[in-house]
Amino acid sequence: MELKKNPKADLTRNSGLYFVIGLVVVLALTWVAFEWKTYDDDNNFDYTMNVEDTLDEEVPMTEQIKTPPPPPPPAAPEVIEVVEDEEEIEETVIESTETSQEEEVIEVEDVEVEEVEEDLDIPFAVIEDVPIFPGCENEKDKRACFNSMMQKHISKNFRYPEIAQEMGVQGRVNIMFVIQKDGSIGNVRMRGPDKNLEAEAARIIEKLPKMIPGKQRGRAVRVPFSIPITFKLQ
Repeated sequence: MELKKNPKADLTRNSGLYFVIGLVVVLALTWVAFEWKTYDDDNNFDYTMNVEDTLDEEVPMTEQIKTPPPPPPPAAPEVIEVVEDEEEIEETVIESTETSQEEEVIEVEDVEVEEVEEDLDIPFAVIEDVPIFPGCENEKDKRACFNSMMQKHISKNFRYPEIAQEMGVQGRVNIMFVIQKDGSIGNVRMRGPDKNLEAEAARIIEKLPKMIPGKQRGRAVRVPFSIPITFKLQ
């Protein structure tokens, strides 16, 4: 026997319509809940101000500055009596210093002014007559001969300090000295990496022989000279 379903008893017949109606109702309630606004019933504001509270402020006490009393008036100046000078004062007469044609004029001899020699330092590179190293008297280029003899003197007297060798110290010592007006060596100064090297360079320069002094305009002058001495370990 075949079963037949009554169309009126079909519960799913209008389920789609009910779903749409329920969705619309839920959306409407949600929108109303978001748009709902409430206001306070008490809209009366008190604009009055209590003036007495503002007038009750305590005014701070200020320190009273006492002004010093005015200084006393200056004393009246003493009355100075003018006394007449009864003594007669002789007037000083200034005589004229101009000479007349009748007076004899005494001739004054010319006064000789002695020239004072100034100690000038003329560098070796610009001096007119360079100092002459012993052995360069007959050379034409005495400047080149001087430099050559200086190199020979350094090579002949050069001695590397033992303490500097043990310490491995080497470098260049710049040494400066002045050839005095009498040809002697003075004012020796040096600068190097080690005191032992400086002492050896000074010893070499102090052994220089006496030279013929340099001249500027025919007058002996002091001539500064500088030369480097290089200490290099083998």
